[in-house]
Amino acid sequence: MDITGKVHCLFEQSGTFKQQFIKLGYSAEDWDIQNNFGQTDHTDDLFVEIEKAYAGEPSIFDSFTKDDLLMAFFPCIYFECMSMTAFAWSHNNYRTLTDVEKTTKIIERAKNRYIFYDKLLKLIHIVMSRGLRMILENPYAMQHYFKQGNFVKHPDLIDNDRTQRGDYFQKPTAYWFFNCKPTHGYTKQPTPPDKIKNVVCGKRKEAAKGSGTAGLCSEERSMISPDYARNFICDNILGKTQKMKTTFVFGKKLVVEAVTT
Repeated sequence: MDITGKVHCLFEQSGTFKQQFIKLGYSAEDWDIQNNFGQTDHTDDLFVEIEKAYAGEPSIFDSFTKDDLLMAFFPCIYFECMSMTAFAWSHNNYRTLTDVEKTTKIIERAKNRYIFYDKLLKLIHIVMSRGLRMILENPYAMQHYFKQGNFVKHPDLIDNDRTQRGDYFQKPTAYWFFNCKPTHGYTKQPTPPDKIKNVVCGKRKEAAKGSGTAGLCSEERSMISPDYARNFICDNILGKTQKMKTTFVFGKKLVVEAVTT
């Protein structure tokens, strides 16, 4: 993919993908309402901006061009598989509640999911109608909401095991490409077993903490390693081949990492 404009990472405050794009020679910025990492370049409320753009009002989307690339790490809090299990009365979190209290919780969750899904569909409409290029990222394990047959299209790319590209998490992740297409490189950089934090939904080697706030994703669960970000960018966005570097200590393989050329 040829990117002659900027890369705008929406719903990213960690700077992980942003910094890797910058290291690869691209101009990139983070957009998120939070700035807990000190990396957010624009602390706009993206949900508000989506509503403005959808209504035909001035918004941040007016500053994006067809030469840019948007990477949207849209909040998965109401779509991913752990959330889906919370729509059942039998959910462990409801074990001390009455049937009325359980029902109230589930109805509230359903309303919140509608709000988030509404914003996501409007975002997709905005980029498609304006011809903007966007890559949407979301988990894709087990009962993910987008698997129910009601999403706009199937993923263009599914990374079933992110630890094979150097990430901390093994969970499947899906990517939808709008007004652009993925390249299909593969940089193999296995993560050491002791660094893997999560296998798949419901099967954890090490439990990741929740955010503690409704509507906000856990920072730990949503983190992606810099190595994975670089490898994914080179493999599936730029089509850029990387050289592999293996470090040995006393004859033992210590680490395998990709080195951009």
